[in-house]
Amino acid sequence: MPNTFSKIFIQFIFAVQHRSALILPDFEEELYKYIGGIIRNQGQKLLAINGTKDHVHLFLGIEASCRMSNLMRDVKGESSEFINKKGFLRNKFNWQEGYGAFSYGSSQKQDVINYVMNQKQHHRKVRFRDEYISFLKKFEVEYDEKYIFNFFEDIN
Repeated sequence: MPNTFSKIFIQFIFAVQHRSALILPDFEEELYKYIGGIIRNQGQKLLAINGTKDHVHLFLGIEASCRMSNLMRDVKGESSEFINKKGFLRNKFNWQEGYGAFSYGSSQKQDVINYVMNQKQHHRKVRFRDEYISFLKKFEVEYDEKYIFNFFEDIN
């Protein structure tokens, strides 16, 4: 649209179903490249992607017209289909329902990129559950504990 200008930065966080440790080093890089292709095909810009065996962080520059729910539906749906068709795992792979989306300003861009790219080291010290709840609190997102990602230790 003419005369419409925007620069929107969003960090998305989503988890493997039941937070199972299924994103293995054997295929992690290929998965991240595939997710990057989904994002580019949707006309958005991937700034950083990383995670651990049980969850992924994406940092994107998105267009104002982007419907985040549609983008995440496609990223999660198409990437789980990719994992299953490639046969990376013995059992069927699924992402957990839902995701977190947190916005940042231009001045925070490099810090968020660094944070995303440092996920493996970060999670040697901080549990994902604690990290996720701290995001919700920091961004003043109202939440009900029963709707936060199901954590494997919660269902045993």
